[in-house]
Amino acid sequence: MSQQVNPRGTFLKIADTVRAQIEGDTEISELPSAAELMRDYGVSRGVALRVFAVLKKDGLAEAVPGGRWRVVRSGEDSKRRPLAELLKDVMFDDDLVVGARFPSTSELSTRFGVSRPTVSKALDKLEAAGLLSEARQGKQRTVRALPKQTESPES
Repeated sequence: MSQQVNPRGTFLKIADTVRAQIEGDTEISELPSAAELMRDYGVSRGVALRVFAVLKKDGLAEAVPGGRWRVVRSGEDSKRRPLAELLKDVMFDDDLVVGARFPSTSELSTRFGVSRPTVSKALDKLEAAGLLSEARQGKQRTVRALPKQTESPES
């Protein structure tokens, strides 16, 4: 067999390596970022993204907000609720009432482990639904209405 590097299939070899790491360490919950794969294996972003696609197809990984990937273990539900739905729960979990200040984007970003732009998009959905006040520079959002707790996830 030739010792030349074959670019075809490189992503499969990296995916096999990452799969072995997942199976070998039950504590791993998040996959390396695309940048980390690029640095560690000396590959392009396209190759790194193909690694994630293989792991997703195999049911070992799923994308999470913020461009990251998390490990999906067997028997684990990979159907997660959208961030906007989780933010609706904040209203009940934090005992917020109409007129109360809603947590800041930075606070929610830390709380849910996602980027601030991702939180902003979810907050915009709640604003469009009439649940939160409009975002303005220097003015924190407030609760305009409380969602029904029996509301469907696709509201």
